[in-house]
Amino acid sequence: MLVTLVAAARSSPLLDLRFGDDRPLDMAGWQAVERALPVLAPLAAAELRYCSPTPCARQTGDVLGLAPLAQPALRDCDMGRWSGHTLREVTAREPAAVDAWYSDPRSAPHGGEPLVSFVARVGNWLDTRPMGADGWVVAVAEAAVIRAAMLYVLKAPPQAYWRTEVHPLSVVSISGVTGRWNLRLG
Repeated sequence: MLVTLVAAARSSPLLDLRFGDDRPLDMAGWQAVERALPVLAPLAAAELRYCSPTPCARQTGDVLGLAPLAQPALRDCDMGRWSGHTLREVTAREPAAVDAWYSDPRSAPHGGEPLVSFVARVGNWLDTRPMGADGWVVAVAEAAVIRAAMLYVLKAPPQAYWRTEVHPLSVVSISGVTGRWNLRLG
């Protein structure tokens, strides 16, 4: 099976990124998807097309012609009381909690979901796709979801999450079957 993950276009400028951001695409996001459409349009040929439940992921998928089905398991990490705030704001209020969050992947000082649980949730979604060996799945999700999927596939240590970057409209492919996934670049 081939699973192609597409990072949703942006919903805000980089300095205004918020935990649990539920805003729709901003103008720059719409323009970026429209520019990428000629390259990404073939993704609409996938047998199954999904997205995270956020407006920016849904809108990205719709512009790409995917008509994706929202999947709750593809939602971003639950950041509890930090949702709606920027990292800068949270760091100013709770610097020790932010340090704990970065250093211990099992902690959830925000009252939400620990990093290891988030990675496991995304991995479980991958492992339960209802496709045969030759199937093709496309999903549009936040960059954090794609980072979690890559960690799961590579069986990388959770700390590698903080050393992985996924930019808007990046595409990552994963091939294989349950428990035997491969990261596919190019």
